[in-house]
Amino acid sequence: MTHTESGRNLSYGELAIAASSETPPKDVPLKDPKDFVYVGQPLKRFDTPDKVNGKAIYGIDAMLPDMKFATVAACPVFGGKVGKVDDAAAKKIPGVRKIVVVDDLVAVVGDHMWAAKKGLEALTIDWIEGPNARISSKDIWQDLRAASEKDGVVAKSEGDIAKGLASGDRLDASYELPFLAHATMEPLNATVHLTPDSCEIWTGTQIVTRVQAEAAKPAGLPVDKVIVNNHLLGGGFGRKLEPDMVVAAVRIAKQVDGPVKVVWTREEDIQHDIYRPVYRDTIAATLSDGKIVGWKYKVTGAAILARWLPPAFQKGIDIDAIDSAVDMPYDIPNIHVEYVRAEPPAVPTGFWRGVGPNNNVFAIECFMDELARKAGKDPVDFRRGMLGKNPRLLAALNLVAEKSGWGQPLPARVGRGVCAQPSFGSFIATVVEAEVDEQGEVHLRRVTSAVDTGIPVNPDTIMAQFEGGLIFGLTAALYGEIVIDKGRVQQSNFHDYPVLRIGEMPKIEVHIVPSTAALTEMG
Repeated sequence: MTHTESGRNLSYGELAIAASSETPPKDVPLKDPKDFVYVGQPLKRFDTPDKVNGKAIYGIDAMLPDMKFATVAACPVFGGKVGKVDDAAAKKIPGVRKIVVVDDLVAVVGDHMWAAKKGLEALTIDWIEGPNARISSKDIWQDLRAASEKDGVVAKSEGDIAKGLASGDRLDASYELPFLAHATMEPLNATVHLTPDSCEIWTGTQIVTRVQAEAAKPAGLPVDKVIVNNHLLGGGFGRKLEPDMVVAAVRIAKQVDGPVKVVWTREEDIQHDIYRPVYRDTIAATLSDGKIVGWKYKVTGAAILARWLPPAFQKGIDIDAIDSAVDMPYDIPNIHVEYVRAEPPAVPTGFWRGVGPNNNVFAIECFMDELARKAGKDPVDFRRGMLGKNPRLLAALNLVAEKSGWGQPLPARVGRGVCAQPSFGSFIATVVEAEVDEQGEVHLRRVTSAVDTGIPVNPDTIMAQFEGGLIFGLTAALYGEIVIDKGRVQQSNFHDYPVLRIGEMPKIEVHIVPSTAALTEMG
């Protein structure tokens, strides 16, 4: 994809170079020495100082004249509706201006956020919970496990899997991954100014056009009458690929004169997220002479693309759900990959940082360690023996083994684990060093990663993306789980849905493999 500037086409790669380098490329017209022009809009090349000193503007920072503030409560049961609302006490709170009831949620509008929050706490709401009040995690897992026993749609088949699984020593395993919330640092928010002939929105979104189109529907306006002012996200991770928070804010704004900023509390955010799906991955493999000769992999879980981008869901296969499963890097002569679509009842699911690979790489690489142990081989050497046709990943694996001190002696109760993966066109290897204390608690000591992402345009950005991704992934591995009981999410804030704290953080080292290959992604 390209954009035209100064009579020539600029690729996104060139735009990235211009946005991140000390000296922008020649031929890219500058508005001034600090900015470069992108389809007529200035784009600052450095935003770190403003993020540090508090000048950066996020969606939640939007301020308009005569603006009101609102916060919301949605039915705690998925799919439930509002029954009766007793707002007598709320209306007595100083600064509370209005109580808005819209189908499945209630909002309190006030002169400031404190008034709105205290007003919401003073409401007495009777909810119509509906049939989903009977749903629990136990039921969801039972259904998912049953679905995983069925034959799936074949996503990839090479060689003769029946022959492959009949040869050598066989090992079977299954891996399950729970629902996960996004828990972005910036709470969900959207500011809306709705008039009879226009709708203007201030928010942080990963996909402006979808917000514009979806907001137009409750606003009752043509799409070209909806203006979206996009701000820094304050954390997206796939959550802000969804427009639901803006749609809710527009519905509330229809009953408010003038602009209104709607902010979700952390509790409402976590309990009404669009969650990473539950997955169950079943694997069977056979070993001969220390190498895998047969590999059958089945992933069972929701088809996010079937909802989010229906044209991409073809022939029963969600290409995101099988990402990093159909393009495994290892040289295996007989391989068979299936996908079973299994939607959890009621629970909304969507993309979560790392998307499909965060499920499949976890299962595949855990099983690689099981197979290495069965073969009596060192986990790094076992992988090396199957990466002859993938020199870039092999180079990353060799580099991370060297930099992490793989094979060197470790203290008692300390171990190392390794992972090798291709994701989004990049080649990544990681070693985690961890200690298990006498109480069984896991303490992270050191994480080392090596990555080949093609020409490293901005090494600092690559390392920052890796550090953030590693913290996200390690948090999920140690703590992440959303539990459903009686149709309700049981977690509500960081006390019961924790993230890694500063004192728990390991030392992180990211090593970039020198490369002249084409640019790839750091997704």
